[in-house]
Formats: sequence, structure tokens, C-alpha cells
Amino acid sequence: MGSYEGPTIPVVDLSSFFSGGAEHQQQAADQLAKACRDLGFVAITGHGVPSELLREAFDWSKKLFELSHEDKMKAPHPASSMPHRGYSPPGLEKVYSKKLCEGDDAETSQGKSLRKVKDFKESYEIGSEDNPSQPNIWLPETILPGYRKFMLHFYWELNKSAQMILQAIGQGLQLEDSELANLLRLHPGQNNQLRLLHYPPVPAELLQNQIVARMPAHTDWSSFTLLFQDDCGGLELEDPRNPGLFIPATPIANALVLNIGDMFQRISNDTFKTATHRVALPPLQQNRGDGANLTRARYSIPYFFAPNDDAVVECLPSTVREDRPAAYEPIMFKDYGAWRSKYAYQQPEVEV
Repeated sequence: MGSYEGPTIPVVDLSSFFSGGAEHQQQAADQLAKACRDLGFVAITGHGVPSELLREAFDWSKKLFELSHEDKMKAPHPASSMPHRGYSPPGLEKVYSKKLCEGDDAETSQGKSLRKVKDFKESYEIGSEDNPSQPNIWLPETILPGYRKFMLHFYWELNKSAQMILQAIGQGLQLEDSELANLLRLHPGQNNQLRLLHYPPVPAELLQNQIVARMPAHTDWSSFTLLFQDDCGGLELEDPRNPGLFIPATPIANALVLNIGDMFQRISNDTFKTATHRVALPPLQQNRGDGANLTRARYSIPYFFAPNDDAVVECLPSTVREDRPAAYEPIMFKDYGAWRSKYAYQQPEVEV
């Protein structure tokens, strides 16, 4: 499945929502809600995260992944999917779609069928220090001094922007004040996830021949994701009107990409659809001298905005009508997450 020139991924400037008058705030909220209805995927500028802070975050990410394998493994992700914290070397985690998770092959093989093609990426997962169900796994301070302090600060700065974006979405949906307040209470910030991602250079032919993958097509099971990416490229959205065809999400300096996740599809009773996306072969490659192309290294920072583990997620009352009943039964977020992630961590790293 290759890329194609489908719909343009919209760009919404939220600066007026953060600092404008009521009329301009509503215009920005309406634009954001429309983009979420149409594609579930939108680039956002004026999002409230300072560019200097983002540069510092990417600098820390590069310092982290430049450490030796031995040092990175001093904060190892557990062999299971919980707690989803710490460092995962290439090949440890497998990303897969909800459809594949539901399939008979995955159940019969206990997830081994999902691992025929390994994911060649490394990551580091960080959460709130106020989340006892998922304690953080930190490197010793002597390995990367200042890393822990910065990342915890960055986590809560991103939560501030995510909360404002949630308010903008609620306003764009024309929610009543009480319903918006309940939505905000569902997302206090303690159960979000900050992820640092590095895709090391890999021979392009291995990706083209599906020997390894960057990150296969999938949806996120949070409410929504804020993604910051470098200028490498490779992120793509599946066109919801033409399944199997993917639209490149060309990087925009200092912008974030918002994609709707499974939880907000449920919350909005399908008003917003969860966005299927992937990281594929980037357009820019480098020749290693023997005629073979290597992909560029790619860095990205997704921030998954999610309800607390014990929160019960159900359709907003205003989205349910006699002619449009609730499409989903209420579910506890931790139960849904456990189901979606049950096959994610099983195998040792892959050598390429």
C-alpha cells in the first residue's frame, strides 16, 4: 500500500483560542471540531507549547538515544505491557491494529502471528509521578543528569496544552458547561503518557520488502494524541473514505499533529472517528556508499491524553438520540487498554 495524493490534512491555528476574544475562540474551536469530524487528524499551530521547550525536548531525546545500549537498559521496560514505562529497544514492542487484535490468528497464536514483521524503533515511556498503577522507570541520575527533572516538567506543560485543546473540542461540539466539566474531570492528567521515539537508520529495502517495519497502521487507544515530529517525514494517515490509501503528514515546523483515539470515538458516539495512522518509508534517504539507501534517523514525541485508569468511559449524553443510540457500552479505561496492549510486549529485540 503506497502513499497517494488524497485529501489535504487541515492546519488549524489555535492561538486565538488561547488568547483571543469569544468570537475568535469559537471560530478556532469550530475549525478544530470540523477537522476532527472529517479526518480525526489535524495539524495544529498556536498550541501553546513554546518552541524553545520543544527544541530542548528533542535535544534530550537525542541525548537519551545516543547512550550506549548498556546504559539505556538500566531503565528497562518490563517484559509485559504493564507498567508501560522505561526503555524499549528495537523489536521489543509490537504495534498492531485493533482489527488484528480482534482476529482469530492473534488469539490462537497468543500474539505471535502479529510479530512476523518486527518494528524497528526504540522508545522511552514516561508518566506522572502521581500514578501508582504505572510507576516510572528512570535511568540513574548519573547516566543522564537533568533528564528526569526536565521530562516531568515537560509532561505537565504538555498536559496544560492538552487540557486547552480538550476545551476547544468541547466548545466546537457545543457541549453544555456541565458536560464539558465532566469531560475535563475525566482527564485530570495523571494517566497521560509521554513517549520519546527514535527510528534508527535502516536499509530502505528492508522496509520496502516488509522484513521490518517502522510503525504499522494502527489507532491509539487514548482520547487523543499530540504528536511532535522532526523534519524527516514518514508519518501517514489512512484516508477514512478510502481505506488502504495513506495521506502523507508533511512535517510543519513547531506544529503538532492531533489524532483522535479510540476513547474519544466512544465518548463522541462516533461523531469523531479514531484515526488510523502509520510511520512508513520516509521520503528523504541517505546513500551509505554501496548503492543501498538508508532511511534517515527519525525522532518524534507523542503525548497520549487519556482518562484515568479507573474512569468509566461512555458516550456523552448530548451525542445520544432516539435515532442515534449509543454505539458503545460503558467501559473502564484500564480494561480497554489491557485488551488493546495484551500482545504488545512478548519478544526480545531484533537485530538488523
